[in-house]
Amino acid sequence: MKVIIVSGKHGHSKSISLGRMTRTFLSLCFLGMPLGLAGYVGYSQVNPDGEVLDHQALSALKSKMQDEQQELLETQQQAQQQLQALTVKMATLQARLVRLDALGERIAGVAKLDKGEFDFSQAPALGGPETSDLGIAYESPDFIQAIDQLVERVDDREQQLEILETLLANRKIEDDIFIAGRPIVKGWMSSAFGRRTDPFTGRIASHEGVDFAGKEGSSIVTVASGVVTWSGERSGYGQMVEINHNGGFMTRYAHNKENIVKVGDIVKKGEAIALMGSSGRSTGPHVHFEVYKHGRPVDPATYIHRASR
Repeated sequence: MKVIIVSGKHGHSKSISLGRMTRTFLSLCFLGMPLGLAGYVGYSQVNPDGEVLDHQALSALKSKMQDEQQELLETQQQAQQQLQALTVKMATLQARLVRLDALGERIAGVAKLDKGEFDFSQAPALGGPETSDLGIAYESPDFIQAIDQLVERVDDREQQLEILETLLANRKIEDDIFIAGRPIVKGWMSSAFGRRTDPFTGRIASHEGVDFAGKEGSSIVTVASGVVTWSGERSGYGQMVEINHNGGFMTRYAHNKENIVKVGDIVKKGEAIALMGSSGRSTGPHVHFEVYKHGRPVDPATYIHRASR
């Protein structure tokens, strides 16, 4: 390809031969300039100074940050709720453990265990010789799961202790209604059960109880738990207290100075029920003590000298 250049001053012409590479370069220049100019104009109109793209990127970044902040806030709220629930559960568990300790101490007292033999306030004693390491690492379970497992163990222990308490309470009731011991705190046996010389007539007569002499006004106590079925004056007995026990047993406490209990009262073993006196057919301060089994008088000495359960 040749290019002819004509001089306007002298009218001379000059031709220049262009190679293939030169022709290609010039063609690209003539075609690219209009396209680039059009693209620049369009870009400048749509995005002057590049602000449109910058605002879009900034808006997207802000939106993402807001989403992350909201997610973080929700996570914090969930964690706070779980922490509150965990705190309540731990407080409840601690209260139940305190109750178990009190229950254990009560049972230990009822069972008459030696002091220090069973202490609910101390962790169980563990031990043993050192052995070879098995190489198995202990993995702690999830914290909440561990607490749930502890709650289940506490529930099981509580149920066992309640059953044990019921059994021991029943045994305590049986012990309380078991007739044993003397009806006085201080004093001595002045007359036995059976045949004796009547102190008023001098004749041989049947004595259906035992007499305990002592200081006037001293306490008379019941030898077993029961219900008061008589409290008042009775012919020959003076002031008398009668108590009905379990198993067909009944006891009487007579010649009292004053009765402390009334009919219908529930009395415990060893409880004071009257004051020693000399009312009725009596020669001095004492308590006349009788034991009835299925309506028949029996020798109280059998029950006085036997040990409590």
